[in-house]
Amino acid sequence: MATLADSATRFAHTPHPAPTPAAVRDEVLANPGFGLRFTDHMVSIDWSEEAGWHNPAVLPYGPIALDPAASVLHYAQEIFEGLKAYRHPDGSMALFRPQANAARFNRSARRLAMPELPEELFIQAIREIVAADKDWFPTVEGGSLYLRPFMIATEAFLGVRAAKSYRFMVIASPAGNYFKSGAPAVSLWVSDYTRAAPGGTGAAKCGGNYAASLVPTAEAFARGHDQVLFLDAAERKWIEELGGMNVFFAFADGSLLTPALSGTILEGVTRDSLIALARDEGLTVREDKYSLDQWRADAASGQLVEAFACGTAAVVTPIGKVAGHDGEFTIGSGGPGQLTGKLKARLTAIQRGEAPDPHGWVMRIG
Repeated sequence: MATLADSATRFAHTPHPAPTPAAVRDEVLANPGFGLRFTDHMVSIDWSEEAGWHNPAVLPYGPIALDPAASVLHYAQEIFEGLKAYRHPDGSMALFRPQANAARFNRSARRLAMPELPEELFIQAIREIVAADKDWFPTVEGGSLYLRPFMIATEAFLGVRAAKSYRFMVIASPAGNYFKSGAPAVSLWVSDYTRAAPGGTGAAKCGGNYAASLVPTAEAFARGHDQVLFLDAAERKWIEELGGMNVFFAFADGSLLTPALSGTILEGVTRDSLIALARDEGLTVREDKYSLDQWRADAASGQLVEAFACGTAAVVTPIGKVAGHDGEFTIGSGGPGQLTGKLKARLTAIQRGEAPDPHGWVMRIG
């Protein structure tokens, strides 16, 4: 079966016939928000049983045509990734650990019975859209170009089986701050719902996981909180993750703990990076179970001094308060902690080319 698998793959380019006027684009870039506006182009690659991966193209951003019986609309065969492109001080552009996103994308594909995309092709698709829309980098401090690769099942049929045709795409969005509240630390609501169960799709980055989190997230918002916290499905006591972020706990003895990956937690690229950076600092990092009751007790005793959430979109976000039906408690002073700030500063400095990159995580792309 023919396939595309190397960096020499040539993408067809169709320029946008009516790109966003420069004045409008500049206005967007001065206050981009997150996930609200999109650049002028998108990448598309098709897959079929007969041809493998084919038709690589950079196209004008716009609606895509789908048959009403397309499998993605009925059986939710869909996966996605999230990563960012950064502009470095010398004007060059760079990606942060795109190989890790490519590998996770394929793990998700295997779990959803979808074809794997060669990692080189995943990265080349990212390069293509960044090159096409390099003028869309935000001018705000901390701005980046958020990249959303995704794959959907396109075969038109009704029947519970894996589809025989798919489309991989990449869209891009200028990004500023993820959280809009402006609070120095976020507040969490402990949900009665669960995010994932053993044997399910919790470790895959698929839309169904996020759709299931929308009701509990809305409940958290309605109660005046910034995010929802999920406990495990089996015992309803162990902390797993937020609606779309991993979580860390920092203790007075200088150690860190993060819930262990168990098949129900998404293996975050930011999570893995922070573990490595913390160990570089000589800190002990444990990956283990941690209960909500223990978190409450450790916060009250002062043994736990900081907690933070992490993910590609928000990077590192301090957690100040946790609330649920059994009451609420505050972590430390309720604001950002020193270790949280230090790890965030180290990570973002590497991402933005402002500090050495000892792990070789940064990929220059132009």
